[in-house]
Amino acid sequence: MLPTDRVSPVLAVFIAVFVAFVRAKTDSQEVSALNVMFTSLNSPSKLKGWKSSGGDPCNDAWDGIKCDGNKVIEIQLSELQLSGSLGYQLSNLKSLTTLDLSKNKLSGNMPYQLPPNIVHLDFSENEIDGNVPYSLSQMNHLQSVNLGHNKLEGDLQDMFQKLSKLESLDLSFNQLSGNLPQSFANLTSLKKLHLQENKFKGSINMLRDLPLDDLNVEDNQFSGWIPNELKDIDSLLTGGNDWSAGEAPPPPPGSNYGRKTSDSKGGGGKPPVSGLLIAGASIGVLILIAILIALISKKKSSPSLHFIDEGYSQHSRKFTSLASHGSSQELRIDFGQEYNGRKSADSGDDSMHRSQSKGANSVSSLAISLNEAEFANRLKAKRNASFKIAEFELSDLQDATENFSPGNLLGHGSIGRVYRASYPDGRALAVKKIDSSSFESGKSEGFSDVVTGISRIRHQNIAEVVGYCSEKGQNMLVYEYFRNGSLNEFLHLSDRFSKPLTWNTRIRIALGTARAIEYLHEACSPPLVHKNIKSSNILLDAELNPRLSDYGLSNFHLRTSQNLGEGYNAPECKSPSAYTPKSDVFSFGVVMLELLSGRCPYDPNKPRSERSLVGWATPQLHDIEALSTMADPALHGLYPPKSLSRFADIIALCVQTEPEFRPPMSEVVESLVRLVQRSSMKLKEDLSSSSRRYTDDSYF
Repeated sequence: MLPTDRVSPVLAVFIAVFVAFVRAKTDSQEVSALNVMFTSLNSPSKLKGWKSSGGDPCNDAWDGIKCDGNKVIEIQLSELQLSGSLGYQLSNLKSLTTLDLSKNKLSGNMPYQLPPNIVHLDFSENEIDGNVPYSLSQMNHLQSVNLGHNKLEGDLQDMFQKLSKLESLDLSFNQLSGNLPQSFANLTSLKKLHLQENKFKGSINMLRDLPLDDLNVEDNQFSGWIPNELKDIDSLLTGGNDWSAGEAPPPPPGSNYGRKTSDSKGGGGKPPVSGLLIAGASIGVLILIAILIALISKKKSSPSLHFIDEGYSQHSRKFTSLASHGSSQELRIDFGQEYNGRKSADSGDDSMHRSQSKGANSVSSLAISLNEAEFANRLKAKRNASFKIAEFELSDLQDATENFSPGNLLGHGSIGRVYRASYPDGRALAVKKIDSSSFESGKSEGFSDVVTGISRIRHQNIAEVVGYCSEKGQNMLVYEYFRNGSLNEFLHLSDRFSKPLTWNTRIRIALGTARAIEYLHEACSPPLVHKNIKSSNILLDAELNPRLSDYGLSNFHLRTSQNLGEGYNAPECKSPSAYTPKSDVFSFGVVMLELLSGRCPYDPNKPRSERSLVGWATPQLHDIEALSTMADPALHGLYPPKSLSRFADIIALCVQTEPEFRPPMSEVVESLVRLVQRSSMKLKEDLSSSSRRYTDDSYF
């Protein structure tokens, strides 16, 4: 036996290895995500243990971190006066169930990617802007979400189908707008919903079947009626909206909208119903059934009118075909026309704010003029539930573009020409005619798939497709029209001195475009590679905010021999099929170079060494002295050198030759956001010796 006061070297080594195994280091991906978060929060000294690189959060007891083994499961950092943004690697925290950063001073854009298995999420009472991220749609463990008291904006996307465990949702005191998504009806566990102090509009009918006991929709732009099923909620606040007067109409026959109330509310429930009342009700129901049978037999010759009246009793435009056509999908029809000649196709929103009388008259006249078979055929012709954008008639677009005259030509891309469509009331649209050669063998069967995909894309920095036309062998997409044209026109075709782009505007354009590409790459499901990013596809609205266009058309680019203009293609893209998201990053880097230098991506009139913008600029991007000579002369030196240098650093990362070394778009966005946060825009005054100083936050 070994002496009791001695331990063998072998045993000592074994004990050391065992202790090291038990004290496992925190998962490396989670450490990296927390490092990025710490840096994004401006590296606050009050967070004890946190580091900008490396470390061991679980074993070193970082402030606010709770672990299970080597996995981070909770982050509680509420009320710490933290500033900065949320970082771009939150999705790496795959074991996180609770994330609470409420009541701080956080700003910047809401990250698109959030921890995928989160249960409790609280970012309330900060200054976070941007959209509610679509990644919520995949977080099916969510039980509570609080994004209230921020600066969120835009429409809520239809992303609540899988959130059946969600019990509490607070989006109050933001700037959210549009109609409530129909998928709210899938929130079958929702008890608390706070939407007050936003700009929501339309109906709240999709909430009528939810088990709510706390609903606040005050101070929005809701219209229609408050459903009777919601009026017995324990806490109901609805003031400050445009509700219709009187009682709400009953639900359509056959619907089962009654709210499911709990029997566990104690003495507060209603007294039991007596047997006499039950018997009386049963007799009444039998009499009513007999009357209905008689009426149905009497009116058997005009069922279509009966159907219309029922279908429209809730101001709803949802119709189901009377005849069976092998599909049980609902058809949504808007009989109102926003443009002359525009066919009826729903935009995906419940336009409940539209006039009841106008819609009712349209529907009644249709019902009177059509018998059942004709009406069923009309519905079948318009059944295309996947399309959520309007269908335009070819004749209407021909009239609006003067038969696609050269005078209305806005541009010519790799898959077709774009024309301006003008309407008598002053409105204008942009119509992209897709060349028949873009389709395989000249057939256009795939066009409907393209339209379906595009119709789901919604982002504040993306040019919205408002409609399509597929008629007589011609296929067209109809977009918003922006009178300011494209970034290409501002930089290369216009009089720079009459339409200058200031340095702060250029940063704003770069950041907005980067956010749009990040949305396509990381928020869309499946992800979209744009494959055609160039300055002529970045449109500018009235405030010079960027709107990325030509998205969702990669199938056509795969079939064309011509893709991007010379100078935008990444080195690996010998053919369009070689494109990846990292190729989009390269093209975006070229656009940033255009913003910095004012030069075209390829200029045959320059000396040979300067013809390729990337080839000429890349060796100089880290040379501060060279940057001043590279900057666009139209800026007249009105830019801060540090901001210019940081902008060039981001470009250098994007235009690297090897795609694996280029950052993902989420990191590009984060870098641009940091540039905005850290830079101080010092504008030189040529006419006076004074200077003005602006913070980048004032640009947005």
